[in-house]
Amino acid sequence: MPRRKEFTLLFLCLLTLLALPAVRSAQTTSINVDRVAAELEPEIRRMMLEGKVPSCAAALISGDRVVWSGGYGYSNVWARTTAVPSTVYLIGSTFKAMSTVALLQQMEMGKFKLDDRVSGYLTEFKIQNEDASNPVTFRHLLTHTSGLPADFGPHSVWGDTAPPPLKEYLSKSLKVAGPPLKAEVYSNMAYSLIAYMVEKFSGVPYKKYIQEHVWNQLEMTSTTFAPEGDVEERLSIPYVIDPKTGAQVATQRLKAQVWPAGLVYGTVLDQANWLIANLNGGVFKGKRIIGEQTLEQMMTLQYEKFKGPVEGIWGNETAGFGLTWWVQVRNGERYFAHSGSVPGYTAFLLGNRDSKLGFAILTNGNRAHPHLFKLADRAIDIMKANTRTQ
Repeated sequence: MPRRKEFTLLFLCLLTLLALPAVRSAQTTSINVDRVAAELEPEIRRMMLEGKVPSCAAALISGDRVVWSGGYGYSNVWARTTAVPSTVYLIGSTFKAMSTVALLQQMEMGKFKLDDRVSGYLTEFKIQNEDASNPVTFRHLLTHTSGLPADFGPHSVWGDTAPPPLKEYLSKSLKVAGPPLKAEVYSNMAYSLIAYMVEKFSGVPYKKYIQEHVWNQLEMTSTTFAPEGDVEERLSIPYVIDPKTGAQVATQRLKAQVWPAGLVYGTVLDQANWLIANLNGGVFKGKRIIGEQTLEQMMTLQYEKFKGPVEGIWGNETAGFGLTWWVQVRNGERYFAHSGSVPGYTAFLLGNRDSKLGFAILTNGNRAHPHLFKLADRAIDIMKANTRTQ
């Protein structure tokens, strides 16, 4: 009898083990970084030559880490200062999605809803010419369909004039040129209003809010509205092409009335940290800066009627605006992107959501968009071709 009981007990244990789910080893991926760099560097130098770009700094992201970074050319041609990953460039409109995260953090706290009428939250001024029966919503602001104009309002950094305070600028200039959803009009003014709403909802000055709730959280220690100290020492010079000689010539630094739309300086390593958070559901080093479902909305095409190449310059027939981010499907995989451009600087960010690969580049070349777009696609493709699943 004892042997029979032991056999029965052993049999029951075996049945229990068989009923348990199979344990599978976790899959990891590894990238042959040396091979990627060897293939990518000639592409970077070709881009610089074709786009007449004096210098650039680039970084590659895989999953939640930077796997490679490099600098090329001269950040100061006259002084022959070699660009490095810590060189500081103006990041332009790549900043817009950071500002969007700041606003959507307020939405997650219940301060507003995407399809709320923006004017319902404005007390010190209103949106001029707005049709109350067809109002501007927050979703319109974040998709460039609000009817607000582009605007810029340049001021030389060393000139005699300066941008007015945000509230003063909006009080005088906030005026729609047409009804919402009639057309996509890339609007810097809309993002100035977004900055004002962040300040109004949070009760914290906008620049301080961005610093504390976005940049500090992502360890973006060299990103700033106003370069000072060692950040200023690392500043690249902005260059444009002389139309008569074709030579690269230094141009003046600018401020702008719409400064929240992208008058921001930073490094490609900081940009890489920003990409990491976006590639990993809004989490950076275990810290969540935005909800996963909110980020999903940012990366989802919002209006089918405007589907097609963004601004006529990026993406295929699937492309369009998410909430600020440009989105598209390429070769069956989901991408998000955004460029930045102010005279003398062009920047670009590209992320592949499915493979969690990213590419960031900052340059002191002028209007180099098509060259950066081509390079970014090539960079992602090179990484994919040299990635191994273990």
